[in-house]
Amino acid sequence: MEKLNSELLIKNINIMKENERLRKIAQQLNEENQTLLNEIKRKLSNGGSNSNNNASNSASSTQNASHSNN
Repeated sequence: MEKLNSELLIKNINIMKENERLRKIAQQLNEENQTLLNEIKRKLSNGGSNSNNNASNSASSTQNASHSNN
């Protein structure tokens, strides 16, 4: 019985070590995911404002060209 308890204790300790290792990996992956998500959001917000600026610039250029032709 004591031998069984010792074996179970060793298995339990190994499981806890593996659990901690996996927890650290999960934390690193979560941090990477958050970084990538923030980068995507930043690019989308910059891209959206650039598209709006480009559209505004094109409209201004068109208006200026039509005024200079008159």
